[in-house]
Amino acid sequence: MKTLVVKKPILVVICPCYNEEEILPKTIERLTMVLDSLVDNGKINSNSFILFVDDGSGDKTWDIVIGSNKKRIRGIKLSANRGHQNALIAGMEYVKDKCDCLISIDSDGQQPESAIEEFLDKFMNGSDIVFGVRNDRNSDSFFKKASAQLFYNLMIIMGVKIIKNSADFRLLSARANEAVLKHEEINLFLRGIVTIVGFKTDMVYFDVKERELGESKYTWHKMFSFALDAILSFSIIPIRIISLSGIIAMLVGMYLSLKSLYEYYFLDNIVLGWASTVIPIYFIGGVQLLSMGIIGEYIGRIYKETKKRPRYFIDKFFGGGGYSLPEIWLCLKWHISNINFWLIGALNIRREKILWI
Repeated sequence: MKTLVVKKPILVVICPCYNEEEILPKTIERLTMVLDSLVDNGKINSNSFILFVDDGSGDKTWDIVIGSNKKRIRGIKLSANRGHQNALIAGMEYVKDKCDCLISIDSDGQQPESAIEEFLDKFMNGSDIVFGVRNDRNSDSFFKKASAQLFYNLMIIMGVKIIKNSADFRLLSARANEAVLKHEEINLFLRGIVTIVGFKTDMVYFDVKERELGESKYTWHKMFSFALDAILSFSIIPIRIISLSGIIAMLVGMYLSLKSLYEYYFLDNIVLGWASTVIPIYFIGGVQLLSMGIIGEYIGRIYKETKKRPRYFIDKFFGGGGYSLPEIWLCLKWHISNINFWLIGALNIRREKILWI
């Protein structure tokens, strides 16, 4: 069944954010301008909106979202920091049955908002999934560039279907979103899940911009955990490598045993020494510990899946059905502070003029 492409689709832009108070006002302004332009040009429905998913931020991120006073802004705040992938899933589940297509984009302002129109054009041409793919990694540090290339090459070697240099900047049609949400695993790797659901796909290539304000919240620990989840969630090749290493260790042991017997019976030249005893023990011990570690990682993930714990809890909603009193109060405080700032500026200008006269 082909995707039903409506003339003016309802578009939702999902924007996960975590402690992004520095850059968020600019992100809100830019995304709002893009959606207003698309509505004015008749490309999307006027009911389209932007959904900010606050992933348990500890700064003023949520206050900025609910204080923006933009009619297209909605927000959900998670009760705790659950990670980027879970924040994305929370947004995708929230907009299910509310839109014809969705686009996920980071809140740090590095992914170009101008590419949203190109994503939309691909959707209107019948694509259910449109991947955002980086043109290059010139803006990355040497270590980040090398680690990213290593990650993608490892994923391909492990047999995982993945698009190199793809990001979580992508478009999903309503039915593609529904298909992705049927995957209920706890250890999420959305870039892998999206590639296996099928449907017609396309790509949009983009350049990553320099971060204007704030710092990346994606630590090396988070990146390592993300890569580990990606590999172990989509491939059993590490288990097969363990089996292969076991076979190799067994063959090496058999060879050394036969060699020792041959030297003892035919050459009478066997040397009884420390090295010939300890080296095989170290080798086999190392293989066993590594094997147990890899198997333990798989078992740990199976353990997490069997518990079926919720991925997240939503603490607050904003927009799309009325505002709570605390949200109205925060919105008023936001605008009162802006008015005060403007008045103080105006009075200072007038005071300078009077002094000059």
